[in-house]
Parts: sequence; structure tokens; C-alpha cells
Amino acid sequence: MARLLTGLSLGYFLVMLDTTIVTVALPALSPSLPAQQWISNGYTLTFAAFLLTAGAWSDRFGARRVFALGLVSFAVLSGLSALSFSTSSLIALRALLGVAGALLVPSSLSLIAAAYPTPSARAKAMGVWAAVSGTGLVAGPVLGGLLTEAFGWRAIFLVNVPVAAAAWALSRSAPPTPPRPGRIDVVGQVAAVVALSTLTYALIERSWTALLLTVVAATVFVRFQRMLPAGLFRTRAFPLGLAAGAIVNFGLSGVLFVLSLYFQESRGYPPSATGLAFLPLTIPTAFNPVLTGRLVARFGPRIPAVTGFALMSGGTLLQASTTSAARSVIALALLGFGVSLAIPSLLAMVVAAAPPELTGVAGGALNASRQVGAALGVAILGALLTATTTPIALCTAAGVLLAGAAMVAGSARKPAADHGSGRER
Repeated sequence: MARLLTGLSLGYFLVMLDTTIVTVALPALSPSLPAQQWISNGYTLTFAAFLLTAGAWSDRFGARRVFALGLVSFAVLSGLSALSFSTSSLIALRALLGVAGALLVPSSLSLIAAAYPTPSARAKAMGVWAAVSGTGLVAGPVLGGLLTEAFGWRAIFLVNVPVAAAAWALSRSAPPTPPRPGRIDVVGQVAAVVALSTLTYALIERSWTALLLTVVAATVFVRFQRMLPAGLFRTRAFPLGLAAGAIVNFGLSGVLFVLSLYFQESRGYPPSATGLAFLPLTIPTAFNPVLTGRLVARFGPRIPAVTGFALMSGGTLLQASTTSAARSVIALALLGFGVSLAIPSLLAMVVAAAPPELTGVAGGALNASRQVGAALGVAILGALLTATTTPIALCTAAGVLLAGAAMVAGSARKPAADHGSGRER
């Protein structure tokens, strides 16, 4: 059973690793800022757009089959990315990698649930699954910087191949999960992809036509989608949690994007030093969620979430106002502790707001909203970086994060009623 859990965890590790490993390598991938934005966003856009549908595919075709397909696709597409000789082909391959990553997340959760039917054992297994994925997030900038400097940018994609192969070999013992009949929401899926891609295009390329298409696609999605049941929106906490999740990743991914360029182009850091410079941000995400879980259990999710947003905003503002390497360490540490306080708290908030039978969908929706925020953070802050300066882009991120803190704090004034009971959350 330990082999299986290791394989499933490595699948999620790959997904998280690819969200950050490319950041430090962006100057080596292309000298063009819009191209760098598309290389970064190509992955997060499709990952966000297909995450909910991937859950439906997992149910309909069987989780083991979908997980294996995701791993094989991830390995093949990573190899092709390493062989890419044009920016456009790399962007397209990154977009396909996002689809493969989306296949791995809900299917691995389903396989854990099937392999560990006892609630206590399942909780421990999911803790291991989440912890291993956290190391992927932490390792991304450091590993990306070291590999890029030592072997060139192609190595950041080649490293995925043996990891995916190991995950496939270890997860072959997964118990079969019988396919369940169900309908795939084609209209909702297409509308989501069009809305997200045209919005990102509008922000990066400053196209009003693309923005109009975004409005049309978003309207179609809201009107006809069947991926998010109406029961999820019976309390204010659920949509608020989704919005807050988007803001967290807007700040995190946007700031990572801006600072990666700043450290290399303004401070003259090589890729390896840039990756190491992000350690104060990434290390807290590996251990602080344990403390956050205890705080949420004792005080509820709002206080840790508000504190996390405030720390993220303060750290980003400090980074915007300094050129000192020592102060950057403090600023990035504040950002890292803030992220590791906010994200677990928001997950608890969203899951608590959902009816028991929809908690899986609620968690998937939060993951999707976070990836949308990440794509918007790179697009919007990248556009500001082109038009203004690094401090202005960072101050904008700090303001958005502070607004997130105020939004979550204000929600405490009107607590939502629990489903089917008189308790308040």
C-alpha cells in the first residue's frame, strides 16, 4: 500500500512542480515578456479549465485508467517540450501539459479513497499526498534554477519523465474503480476554455475583441454549465472562498513571475541564485500548513485566512520598497508564511460551506479558481511590468491581497448557516 501511495503522491508532485519550475527559467526560454507570460500561463489556464471536467472523466472512465493516461501524457508531453525549437510549439505543449495535470488530481484522490476505505487511514494518506505535493511547490524554483544553469532550460522538462515513469510503476497496483455512467458537460467545458483563454489574451495583447469574447463565453458558462451544482451557492462562504482562492494565487504566481525577472534582469542573479533567493518563500509552505490546521481547528478558518492575506500583502509591499537582499529575505518569508496560512484556511472554509455530498466538487472548484487567479496574476502584473515598473506591479499585487484580507474579514459579520442544522459556521 505504501508503494501505491508513493506513486499517487508523485503524480500530484509533478503537477505542483510544473507550476513553479518554469518560473526561474523564463528569461532563458524567451526574451519576449508576452511570450514568457504565455509559457507560464499555457499550463495554468488549461489546468484550471479542465480540472472539474477531469473529475467527471475519472468517474465515467475509471480513476485508474485516467490516472495512468495522465502520467503517460505528462511524460510524453514533457519530452516533446524539451525537444521544442519554437516558442509557439512550447506554449502549445505547455497547454497540453495542463490538461494532463488536470487528469492526475481528481483521479489520484479517487484512488486514495478506494485504497483506504477507513476514514482515519484515508485522512493520513491524504496528508501524505498533500505533503509530497508541497515539496514539489518548494522544489520548483530551486530545481528550475539549478537545472537551467547547469544543463539549459530543456532539463526542466526532461526531469518530469523519470518521475512520471516511477509514479506509473508504483501506482500499477491501484484497485480498480468501476466506471460510472454520467454526462460530460461539453458546453460548460468549451465555454470555460474560451473564457479563460480569451481573457488572458485580452490582458496580455490588450485586445478589446478578445475581451468581448470573454464576456460572451463567461455568460454561456454561467447560464448552461452543469459542473458546479446550485447547492454549492446556498451560502456566501462558497463563492467568497473561490474569490479569495483566486486572489491568493493572483498574488503568489504574479509576484513569482515579476520577481523572477527582476532578480535576473535587474539584480543580475544567475538562474541558480534566483532559485535559491526564493527559498524564504517556499520553505514555509512545506511545514507551516500543519500549524495552520491546528489554528483552523481552534479558531475557525477566517482568522488564519485574514492573517495570511495580511502577511502576503505586507511581504509584497516590503519587497516593492527595497533593493536590499537582506530585506528581500524577510519580505519573501512573510509572503511564504502568508500563503501557507491562507490556502489551507480557504480550503477548510470552502469544504465546510458545501453540502457533504459535494465536498469533492467544492475542493476541485477551489483548485480551479486558484489556477485562474494564477493565470490572471501573471497576465495583469506582466502587463503592468511592461507599462510601468517592478515596484508598481508589486504594489498592485499588495493592494489586491489587502482587498482579499478585507473581503474575508468582512464575511465574518454575516456567518452562513450550516446545511440542515441551526449551527453557524
